[in-house]
Amino acid sequence: MKNVTILGARGMLGSDLCSTLRESGWSVNAVDLPEVDITRRADVETTVSGHDWVVNCAAYTNVDGAETETEQAFAVNRDGASNVAHACTELGIKLLHVSTDYVFDGRADRPYREEDPVAPLSTYGASKLAGEEEIRRVGGVHIIMRTQSLFGIHGRNFVASILKKLEADAATLKVVNDQVSSPTYTGHLAGAIRALLGCGNAGTVHVSASGECSWYEFACAILDETGLKGSIEPVLTSEYKLPAVRPAYSVLDGSRFTEWTGETLPDWRKGLEDYIRARSVHGG
Repeated sequence: MKNVTILGARGMLGSDLCSTLRESGWSVNAVDLPEVDITRRADVETTVSGHDWVVNCAAYTNVDGAETETEQAFAVNRDGASNVAHACTELGIKLLHVSTDYVFDGRADRPYREEDPVAPLSTYGASKLAGEEEIRRVGGVHIIMRTQSLFGIHGRNFVASILKKLEADAATLKVVNDQVSSPTYTGHLAGAIRALLGCGNAGTVHVSASGECSWYEFACAILDETGLKGSIEPVLTSEYKLPAVRPAYSVLDGSRFTEWTGETLPDWRKGLEDYIRARSVHGG
């Protein structure tokens, strides 16, 4: 039986990944804080020993918070990633590490390929890039999977936030129309990770939903999909005074993922449909 340790197993992606792999016959060692802290290498080595794969979903993900909690962001996203890489390399375990589109500056006019220059705009992006660099420096058999704009039933996310506001008072919501990405449902991404674990390749790969949209377009689709009352008003990013700068265009090119696995993730609209359905089943 194939076995895997999932770090950050109670997070949004980790939860769906645990279910997906168990349903596929994997033996899953699901761990998260407080039982394991990836900033402590001894914790990691003890936890992952004896497994075929480690999937590192553990991360500091507060994009705006990272601007003031810089030390904490780098401790988890850089040093934690390094600890996981060292443990996997020393124990002969393969590693899949989850990274982000925020390593790019958003100035491209086409979807980003794996080999495109990186230039993060935020502390969060810089800390995740530093984690990637540590993994490559340490070596070992690894996959660095960059993904983006995640939403799922097991955590806070854009869709849940929009639904909460609409369900509360059918308000007019202002949503930015000049940031474009590919919102990715974690239920679909979990299946993509399962495919990557069996593909026999290593290196950096981009995995996200097919298609692209602005956050405004995504919010309008949420309204249409649910039939809730309310309205969405497009605004510019400049109208929001957020601490962290976001890339304006961060769509990822999934060609390498398709080459490696023969698969393509569904369109973001399908992800939204499946999320709404799953949310209903889980009492959301």
